[in-house]
Amino acid sequence: MANTHGRKISIIGVPMDLGSARRGVDMGPSAVRIANLQEKLEKLGHTVVDRGNIEIRGRESLSEGTGNAKYAAEIAKPLKVLSDLTYQACKEGSIPLILGGDHSLSIGSVAGISKFYREKKESIGMIWFDAHADINTPETSPSGNVHGMPVAHLLGIGNKDLLAVADFQPILDKTKVVLVGLRDLDPGEKETIRKLGVTCFTMREIDEMGMRAVMEQSIKIASNGTSGIHVSCDMDWIDPADAPGVGTPVRGGGSYRESHLCMELIADTGKMISIEVTEVNPVLDRENKTAALAAEMLLSAFGLRIL
Repeated sequence: MANTHGRKISIIGVPMDLGSARRGVDMGPSAVRIANLQEKLEKLGHTVVDRGNIEIRGRESLSEGTGNAKYAAEIAKPLKVLSDLTYQACKEGSIPLILGGDHSLSIGSVAGISKFYREKKESIGMIWFDAHADINTPETSPSGNVHGMPVAHLLGIGNKDLLAVADFQPILDKTKVVLVGLRDLDPGEKETIRKLGVTCFTMREIDEMGMRAVMEQSIKIASNGTSGIHVSCDMDWIDPADAPGVGTPVRGGGSYRESHLCMELIADTGKMISIEVTEVNPVLDRENKTAALAAEMLLSAFGLRIL
């Protein structure tokens, strides 16, 4: 097992709900912090700096814009700030830990992290935990909500404003990306996944293979020829019984223990270079249950062990 203690961590909050239809995920960063995340990470031996929250303008004063990517131009502005912050954290030798906020934030977080490694002529992989593929484009999206589009934009297809968050495309190599926990896909997403050949492990594969085997393959793919793995967790990948506080719950997700096993196996590799948790919605939560689980998962990812 890799030594995962004694690392530098930069917490960055992104209280944004512009990419989603349901309000409330803008309070997600505060909810996860309230679960004593920083204190518990420090008890594991890490040095933690909380950079606070990126300023996000409320949608009441903004225009949705034209086209089928609502608020895309407005979303792109804070994502450029986020890209700069994750890039700087990497330059300082810190692991970016991003608290969302809706999942569209990944376009910014991964852009900055990928830029840092790209300047060293290196690349990164990504494991994406989600009930949804989030690989819609404005042309395929039934809703126009950008939180259903970040993977497409990370792979170089989509809205021009969102693609412009990074100064290079694609941000990620599609052969180094793995989607885990899928169980609710739009028709256009299925077509895009097949066209691009992105590796996916749906809940059926998890049922048939077991979570350990799925994670072993996912880690192998995302770390093959890369400098490390970015981990992106939409809390709706977990079953609503354990994570009720999400905007788009889908029955039949990962269990409480499976969520920890995934993070524990990633921690064992020592290859995690950044991590984010998104879509925590305190308005829909019960007694901060989902935010507390998000904090617990992060602790497992940063080396907390049962024994």
